[in-house]
Amino acid sequence: MRVILAQPRGFCAGVVRAIDIVERALEKYGEPVYVRHEIVHNKHVVDTLKNKGARFVEELNEVPDGAVTVFSAHGVPQAVVKDAQARGLPVLDATCPLVSKVHNQGKRYAGSGRKLILIGHAGHPEVEGTMGQVGAPVHLVQSEADVAALSIPLDTPVAYITQTTLSIDDTKSIIVALKTKFRNIVGPETTDICYATQNRQTSVRELAKVADVILVVGAKNSSNSNRLCEIGREEGVPSYLIADGSELNPDWVRGVKAVGLTAGASAPERLVEDVIEALGRIETVEVTQMDGKKEHIEFRLPAELRNDRAPAA
Repeated sequence: MRVILAQPRGFCAGVVRAIDIVERALEKYGEPVYVRHEIVHNKHVVDTLKNKGARFVEELNEVPDGAVTVFSAHGVPQAVVKDAQARGLPVLDATCPLVSKVHNQGKRYAGSGRKLILIGHAGHPEVEGTMGQVGAPVHLVQSEADVAALSIPLDTPVAYITQTTLSIDDTKSIIVALKTKFRNIVGPETTDICYATQNRQTSVRELAKVADVILVVGAKNSSNSNRLCEIGREEGVPSYLIADGSELNPDWVRGVKAVGLTAGASAPERLVEDVIEALGRIETVEVTQMDGKKEHIEFRLPAELRNDRAPAA
């Protein structure tokens, strides 16, 4: 059985930075360090950090006074930031810089008097964070039907921003619908979308050309991992989302010549290796890697973790 690895796959720079922030905070300040929401959407990552002393909470009222607090990679609403400031909590912000960029775009558009439209998934923590960061009403759309249902007057100046875990392909038809409906509309350049989302989706489309079945390593609540699985199916290849090798169903790959293997942006490489081992227990495997974009982007850590200063209250 050939196992073909997608390139790129797995951790993106924003996820690496977020995990580094929690690990370095534990090293510097000792345990426990409190993290609001899962630092990234992957149970294995979260469990590993729990074992090192991180404690994950959904609300700030679960954090004791004075405890070092980390905001997850998905970002948080301004109300959470202000609550932390009011309580004097020492905060480390692990929000992905690309998510912060979307927050700033939204603020600029709203500040210039435009009605703001966010393309994203309702209930996703990044979307909730973005809607709570802008400081103005935000209209959320998930489909062309949502665009048609918008009750904003057609000559209103509007602007759109997008959830970072959606690619150009994901948002293309919705943006076309918005530009068709509204006469005065602006939005970010396509170069502003999350490089990691686009690269991983492009690699799955390439993988689908050579694989008989595609396995996506990622968590069920990971938006970008689910989308990779959907893209495999859209390309006509049976595709399955699995957390690790224990979830591999042998019937999916029995008699198959080529298995495509990729991982969502919050899935560590060790889980990819775990799936390869599980495949090897079914049949002898030959592992190859596709050519693809090599990512060299790194995001800087907060200043508090680059030197000896205490985290800002």
